[in-house]
This record gives sequence, structure tokens and C-alpha cells, in this order.
Amino acid sequence: MSNIEIKNLTFGYDNLGTLLFDQANLNIDTSWKLGLIGRNGRGKTTLLRLLQNQLPYQGQIIKQVHFTYFPQTIANPDQLTFYALQEISDAEQWEIERELNLLGVDPEILWRNFASLSGGEQTKVLLVLLFINQTDFPLIDEPTNHLDINGRQQVADYLNQKQQGFIVVSHDRHFVDSVTDHIMSIEKSQILLYQGNFATYEAQKKLSDDFQQNQNTKLKKDIGRLKQSAVAKANWADAREADKHQRRNARVDNEQRSVDKGHIGARAARMMKRSKNIVNRMTSEIDDKEKLLKDIEYIDPLTMDFQADHYKFLLDINNLQLGYDRRSLFAPLSFELTPHQRLAIVGPNGAGKSSVIQAILQQFTGQQQGTIDRPQNLSISYVRQNYEDNRGTLTEFAEKNQLNFQNFLNNLHKLGMERHVFNNRIENMSMGQRKKVELAKSLSKPAALYIWDEPLNYLDVFNQEQLEALILDVQPTMLIVEHDRDFIDKVATKQIELQQN
Repeated sequence: MSNIEIKNLTFGYDNLGTLLFDQANLNIDTSWKLGLIGRNGRGKTTLLRLLQNQLPYQGQIIKQVHFTYFPQTIANPDQLTFYALQEISDAEQWEIERELNLLGVDPEILWRNFASLSGGEQTKVLLVLLFINQTDFPLIDEPTNHLDINGRQQVADYLNQKQQGFIVVSHDRHFVDSVTDHIMSIEKSQILLYQGNFATYEAQKKLSDDFQQNQNTKLKKDIGRLKQSAVAKANWADAREADKHQRRNARVDNEQRSVDKGHIGARAARMMKRSKNIVNRMTSEIDDKEKLLKDIEYIDPLTMDFQADHYKFLLDINNLQLGYDRRSLFAPLSFELTPHQRLAIVGPNGAGKSSVIQAILQQFTGQQQGTIDRPQNLSISYVRQNYEDNRGTLTEFAEKNQLNFQNFLNNLHKLGMERHVFNNRIENMSMGQRKKVELAKSLSKPAALYIWDEPLNYLDVFNQEQLEALILDVQPTMLIVEHDRDFIDKVATKQIELQQN
């Protein structure tokens, strides 16, 4: 057991013009199973890079451990997986096979080309390298993005078997809750450590936020009162200065003018100086109080242009089977979707969840049997799992998709996209920002049915809570494919599990 000590860590990207970390101080025990959380753009991945000394910074990071990072980069994915792993690790074959067995993965996977593995299989293969050398300290960045519900549980079980500590970044609250005993949260102005899992963090954070919210309400009232007083004092000083000049220029007899000029001028100057000192003190006090309004996360509610329709059924699917090369993906599927229902389709990777969506949208290219009935003019808003073809400026994108531009930008900003990013072309944005563009497009499009295919990838927990609150408030008709168990349990009114053939 050792410590990772961070002293006065200061770092910011020059192109952002703001500091991500300002004089941050932390002491991390390497035996902790530590969940690293925070809003998108707060610096979670950056902090992991700083720990590995990959970026210049001010301050000190003192450690006696060697870090190992997930996801590792595979230089040549077209070779057999075992040889691809050998290029980034000196682990023996038996060690890799041992970890694969612990993770519930058939070691035969080592003798398939790495590029041919699914995203979930690649994730599991790379994860096993982290724990072969038990003296290294693993940094695990977003291991759940390509895992289905069963895969996430397998990885959670695997991490819970390990005695050594680690830092894990994940936006899956259930996953973080099940594998951690400490939480490190990157807040707006500081980094805080909490003992316990994610549920413990949420409870403590809520108590802290409620207290700060009450304090902030009082502070804002004080600030408003001080500002009004400062304005009144400044106006009084200006009025006295005007009186001084008016009296100086007034035509009165010489004796009276001499008396008034000296008396009123001196008094006005004293009062003006005194009032300006009061204004300066008030301004300083206002600044001090405004600096206390720090770490409350103000999450603005999203909007959705749901158009409730008169249809009895929006979807009526009977004995649907989809497949390729005469092989069905799943057993015959039948269901109905009525107004305001929210149906979640669940199942392992490769079961055909996205294929069902493609068939409903008349985009499936394989063999299809059964019937899909839906109203002829049904308006559908679709969040795609793959959206790399979104390109151009936000203005061009909104025009192409016939979106209300103001609603589109408002939803983007509420999802946490900074306004300076609005000027970037979509293809130059980060994957998280591009996901928000795809989601804001769907929210801003009038529709009677919303079809969302893995909407939570790349979104932080605050965005997830926004979406949950919106869906529960608006009660739209939805078809959802998603691997986040908590999200599905909260928003879905019905679940269907695909059974693989």
C-alpha cells in the first residue's frame, strides 16, 4: 500500500483559456477502488494523463507506483489477438489465459484477429492486461461504452475479485456503484474525495448541495441588497458633486458665494469620498460573496417537441425475424407500442437490437420475415448509434435537418456544450460533443415516436439525469435500446429481451 500525493496541481489547455485544475491537492491511497466522476469537459481523462506525466503542469504529483492505462492502443489490429497483445505487454500466454478465464472469456479468442472481435470482446481482452502485473496501478477510462448489460456485470465481477486498487472512469452509475469504495468528484472549483460508492457520494452530495443552495439563496439576497445600496450611494455622491458645481456657478453676492463655496464644497467632497469608500467596500464584499457561489451544478431542464397523436398503435409487430445468410438473429418477436408507452429492447451484443430498429425504419438489408405495421405518416425522431456522418456548422446542420435553430442551440447548451464550441464544425468536435449534437437534433425535432439507439454513450451522469427527468415529465412514446440498467429501470414502461437463436 502506498499513496499518490497531488500538491498544488494547476493545469489548463491554452486554447480553452481557463484552468481545469487550480492549486488542487489530493492524497489517494493505492488500495482504494476509486471511481472518478465529473461533468463532460471537467478533465477526467486529462487527470489520468497528468498522473502518467503525459502533459506539462504546475505543482507536484508524488507516487511510488507505475501506472497502466486502459484503453491501450493496438498498432496492428489485423494480426492475431495474442500477438497484438504481445506488442504492448510482456505477459506470458498462461497469464493472459488465466485472466480471460476469470473474466468469463474463452481463451480461444486469442487466436482470432483483433480487428474481427466485437467492441465488447476487445474491451475485455485489453482489460486483462491491467491486472497481470499486480504491482502496477490501473487507470481504467470508460470500460463500459461497448459492453452490453451482461458484459458490464462480467467486468464488475472481475474487478470485485481484485485485491489491488484502481481508478475507473465510467458514466454507468450502476457499474460505478458496484465496483468502487471511494469516489473522486471533479467539481466546478475543486476536486473532492468521498468514502463509499456512488450511491454514498450521491447522498452526501445532495446534502452538501442542499446546504449550499440555501447559503447561495442568502448570498444572492445579500448581493442584491449590497448592489442596490452601492448604486444608491454612488447616485448620492454624483448628486452632491453636481450640487457643488451648481453652487459654485450660481450668481449670488460675493460674501454669500465665498461662504457657500468653501462650506458646501468641503462638505460635498467629504461626503463624496465617504460614499465612494462605502461603494468600494460594498463592491469588495459583493466580489467575496460571489466567489462563494461555486460548486452547485445548475442543470437546466431540456425540452422535447413531442407531438402526441391519435393513433391506437404506433407499432404493431408480429413474428418478426431478421437474419443474414439464412441465419436468424433472434427468435420470432411480437409486440405492440401504444401512445405514451416507452419500450426498452434489451439483450446481449449481437442479438439484433439495432437490427430491429433498422427494420422499423425500413433500413434493414438482411433477410426479413414477419410484419411491421405503423401509421403511414408517423413522425419519428431517431438517435443513431453511429453518427459520424454529421458534418458542417451547426447552422448548416439545423437547416439540413429542418430544426428550430433556437431550440436546437438551447438544448445543446443545456446538455453542457460551451457556447464557444458552437462555432466549431461538427466533424471537428469531440465524440461527446458530437453525441450531444445528435441528441439535441432528436429533442428539437417534432415527433410522435422517439427511437433512441444507445443514447447514453459519452454522456455524463448529469446528462442522464436530465434525460430521465425530461422523459418522466413529457411522457413521450419511445422505443429505446440502452445498456444502462438504471436508466432503463427508471424510464421504460415495458421491457422486451431478445433471445438469440
